[in-house]
Amino acid sequence: MIDKTVSSCAAAVADIHDGATVMIGGFGRAGMPDELIDALIAHGARELTIVNNNAGNGDAGLAALIAHKRVRKVVCSFPRQSDSHHFDAAYQAGSIELELVPQGNLAARIHAAGSGLGAIFTPTGYGTELAAGKETRHIDGRNYVLELPIRADFALIKAQQGDRWGNLVYRRTARNFGPIMAMAAATTIAQVADVVELGALDPEHVVTPGIFVQRVVAVGVH
Repeated sequence: MIDKTVSSCAAAVADIHDGATVMIGGFGRAGMPDELIDALIAHGARELTIVNNNAGNGDAGLAALIAHKRVRKVVCSFPRQSDSHHFDAAYQAGSIELELVPQGNLAARIHAAGSGLGAIFTPTGYGTELAAGKETRHIDGRNYVLELPIRADFALIKAQQGDRWGNLVYRRTARNFGPIMAMAAATTIAQVADVVELGALDPEHVVTPGIFVQRVVAVGVH
């Protein structure tokens, strides 16, 4: 019997190792798996490379992970906001590395990894410092930059509901990066508000099929 549910967030993240690359879903705080991040902080893994849309907000979630000095590198599109003080302090101190990726390229590179593509050509970033040292090509009248897929050892994502096979449905815009991150990680861990019985999810509403999810944990929050 396939049952991907685990009893707790602590158990779900227990094998995330030092130096792992971890994708974390969320657009700002929307869709961010806070309970899984808290469990990761308690777990103690260090020297992590984090792939996220931004570099943390306020004092919770990804910002807390940075504040606890668990992150070696951030790959993101928006590292600075009015409340990104933990990342700002770490970056100014030279204790954290940043790879800045335009948001469309970030999504496309993650999607490329999940789709099994070797690389993509994108016009975004051509002629800027973000293209320095990268292969470029002129295709059909436009200039493009070669970008490599972004893969991860683990993805931590948040969904509204899931079943024991790992099928997931999301709540509105909270889905954001979750579906493509689930495809691009070796191990995807999803926190959900409810684990429902098989057949309870409308197949037309399932965005992430269970083939892309290895663990599901219910946290009881919406």
